[in-house]
Amino acid sequence: MPEVRIKIGGRDFEVACQQGEEHFLRTAAAMLDAEASLLIDQIGRMPELRMLLMAGLMLADKTAGMEDQLRLARAEVAELKVALEAMQANPPRVEVPVIPAEVGDTLAEIAARAEALADRVEEAL
Repeated sequence: MPEVRIKIGGRDFEVACQQGEEHFLRTAAAMLDAEASLLIDQIGRMPELRMLLMAGLMLADKTAGMEDQLRLARAEVAELKVALEAMQANPPRVEVPVIPAEVGDTLAEIAARAEALADRVEEAL
C-alpha cells in the first residue's frame, strides 16, 4: 500500500492509499488544502483537528450544493427525454397552405394578357 505525502493547511501528512489511487488522493488533498487555506487566511492559525474539521465541513457544504444542482439537472434531462420521445412518437403536423386552382388559372390568364400586350407593343414599334 503506497504512502503519499500531502500538505493541508501548511501541514504535512503521510497517508496510505490503494495502489493506483495516488492521483485521486492528491486531488482530494488539494481540495481540502484549498478550503483549509481559506480558513487560515480568514481566522489564522488553529489546531490541526479544528482546521481539518472546518475544511471538511466546507467541502461537504459545497458537495451538498453540487448534489442539489445535479439532482435538478437530472430531473430536467428526464423531462426533456420524455418530451423528445413524445415528439418522436407523434411528430408535430406541418401544414402547407395549398393555392386554390382558380388562383393558378387567374395567374395564367394574366400572364397570357401580358404576353399579348407585349406582342402588340413590339408590333407597334
